Amino acid sequence: MNTPLIVRDGRPEEFHALGQLMVEVYSGLPGFPTQAEQPRYYEMLANIGDFASKPSTRVLVALHSEGQLLGGVVYFGDMAHYGSGGAATSVTDASGIRLLGVHPSARGMGVGKALTEACIQLARDQQRARVVLHTTEAMRLAWRMYERLGFQRALDLDFMQGALPVFGFSLVLHADDLEGAA
Repeated sequence: MNTPLIVRDGRPEEFHALGQLMVEVYSGLPGFPTQAEQPRYYEMLANIGDFASKPSTRVLVALHSEGQLLGGVVYFGDMAHYGSGGAATSVTDASGIRLLGVHPSARGMGVGKALTEACIQLARDQQRARVVLHTTEAMRLAWRMYERLGFQRALDLDFMQGALPVFGFSLVLHADDLEGAA
């Protein structure tokens, strides 16, 4: 990436702009449900900063070195607070990543990768056995990035969000710790 990039915890004064960015990103995905179809989901995106108040949860932002907001993601140190459908909240000894979004003008600059790698490092620092995330067909570009980073499909974590199939992925950090994990 040629652009100097900073990844850090988001600040309360940045949460509104990050929420607007998330709404813009997700509403622009071809084939993804619209705001009219899933208003609560878009309300959650707009209020992404609310996640920072959950235990073991961090809202990370990616900024250009000059301060321009390029993207963000939510990191869950405890899957009990992950909040998705399916079985993900019952996964033990794992961290989760949700709601990765990159400004359209910053795509292809490594922003999504940097945010994902920051979450993976947080999980390693917490000595988690794996990292869990979900994606959809509309997010195929991110899907490929996750696979390049070592994530593999986790069919047991798939679920339906209304009529939208949501696909689970898992990155094993410590294979010896996964025995008996849900």
